[in-house]
Amino acid sequence: MSSKLERLLNLTAALLDSAIPLTADQLQRRVGGYPDEPTARHRMFERDKVDIREMGVPLRVEPNPEFDPPIDGYRIDRAEYVGSDIRFEPDELAALHLATSLVRLDGAEGGLVKLGVEVSDEDSQIGRVPFDDRLATLVGAAAERRSVRFTYSGTERTVEPWRLSFAKGHWYMSGWDLRRDDHRLYRVDRIDGSASDVGEASQPVGDTADPSSLRGWELGDSNPVMAEVRIDPDQASWARHVFGEISEAADGSVIARAEVRNIEAFRSAVLTFLDHAEVISPESLRDDIISWLEAQL
Repeated sequence: MSSKLERLLNLTAALLDSAIPLTADQLQRRVGGYPDEPTARHRMFERDKVDIREMGVPLRVEPNPEFDPPIDGYRIDRAEYVGSDIRFEPDELAALHLATSLVRLDGAEGGLVKLGVEVSDEDSQIGRVPFDDRLATLVGAAAERRSVRFTYSGTERTVEPWRLSFAKGHWYMSGWDLRRDDHRLYRVDRIDGSASDVGEASQPVGDTADPSSLRGWELGDSNPVMAEVRIDPDQASWARHVFGEISEAADGSVIARAEVRNIEAFRSAVLTFLDHAEVISPESLRDDIISWLEAQL
């Protein structure tokens, strides 16, 4: 459900953000999340259009003037969508409207009443997803191609959001960190306080991994470190389950490799093997586990 929610949020934000109608191909490239196979991609997009219209979003079909002869495109008229009584910005309204059609947003019931959306506790098909003003700011920045400033792990960050994803019970934001001059992934609930808009984005939107497909040690904002773990051969099956692809060493043991951005999560994974696993590189991760174990003693 989270991947569909994210795709519909991104689709609606793209339609609101564009000054001209966008063709199906343009939308699918901009939004992402669609299969490569043409028939499957077409069917998914058609279902998404139906879902958006059933949620009450006024999706228009109009010619795209960039093509000769013109090709049908899609757009959402901001004035028609927002209406005269809405206090939210269009991108915030898009996120709230679509998300509440699929899930229940924690802490947003008061605002939903103002939007004319009824949320029933009796609906067993509704899940619970956290949502607050901070997340609305990030959604708006991603849709409008703006940069935001916030504090994360005690450090001030300036980031251009690319993608908001709900996975494994948490919201994640991927984007370009201007201070680190690199792509980073952040867990939204770990942002200290609020996020503020600080200007237009300068970097093009890049490709990002889906957080739901990442392992715990890959979910972090630290510089990635490639780790190698030697594991006893009788634990090969479990090693493959935990780390994915493994290779066989000359002594019969197996070697697992992992790109680590979250040391705590990596340490927890290694310790599930007890004394059947050994971190062989890099020294920094090996020393971290040794120090942690010595501290327990």
